[in-house]
Amino acid sequence: MSHSAALAHIARNDDGTTVGVWAGYTLKSAFQPIFAFCGSRLEIVAFEGLIRPFRDGRSVSPGDFFRCVPAGDRLHVETLTRTLHLLNAGTFLRPPAMLFVNFDPSVFIDRQLANAALRDMRLTLHEAGIDPRHVVCEVTEKRSASKQALCAFVEALRDHGFRIAVDDYGAEESDMERVAALRPHIVKFDARWIARLMDTRPGFALLKVMVGEFSARGIGIVFEGIEESRQLELAEKAGADMVQGFVLARPEVVPFSFAAFAHAGQAAAPQPAGDRVARGTEASTRHAADSRHRPFGRRRGG
Repeated sequence: MSHSAALAHIARNDDGTTVGVWAGYTLKSAFQPIFAFCGSRLEIVAFEGLIRPFRDGRSVSPGDFFRCVPAGDRLHVETLTRTLHLLNAGTFLRPPAMLFVNFDPSVFIDRQLANAALRDMRLTLHEAGIDPRHVVCEVTEKRSASKQALCAFVEALRDHGFRIAVDDYGAEESDMERVAALRPHIVKFDARWIARLMDTRPGFALLKVMVGEFSARGIGIVFEGIEESRQLELAEKAGADMVQGFVLARPEVVPFSFAAFAHAGQAAAPQPAGDRVARGTEASTRHAADSRHRPFGRRRGG
């Protein structure tokens, strides 16, 4: 799907949001904050763009939606969802927060196709007023994928000025050396895998070793799916650079209550983790404005 073709499936609402239309579905952007450990504080440094499909006014799970997309349309739909996220981010997010967007490398096995898609993406970024250096492209690392094709696609992303993140590390049969060959800026550790390792001392020790090996190579680490305060504390002890999960903030459909964070400047600290378990949009809205300057609630090493 070209830049102009993607825009043909897009509508702009009076509230500033951009939505997509595909095969009877209305597609909306949601964003979930990613926090970094900064001394005694947690600060928002990035947002991940996530699609939220609706049909006949009712929410549909993203998994169910993508399962109904024919293989031949996958590239078109992925392009449409990224276009939505970029345009909505340009409206509702302020730099220098990074924006994480997802790519399925299996639909970009042809280098010319990849370059054409990425040129179109840069046009969208120009329209949205977003610096490509603030965009982090998430790709999955799987043994089933062609290493040569995956590396070529990642190089295409790098050539266009984007940052690279390997997603879901630890799921299935991940390979540290395979990831190292991609030279990503960031690795996102799989949520279920993290949770299992955190449950035992040997598992946690292994987690710390793996984080240390990636960090020694200059690769930033994000722990996904953090849902408990205990996991948040263990993530910091393990050496993770960034964390993402419901214990901090749930994804919210634009226009969202994170605006109090995003428009406050570079970063915003949440209230103490034990009090910050998200309970939906209403709770997030209520706490967003008054939590901007609160410390995380514990000192590192304390």
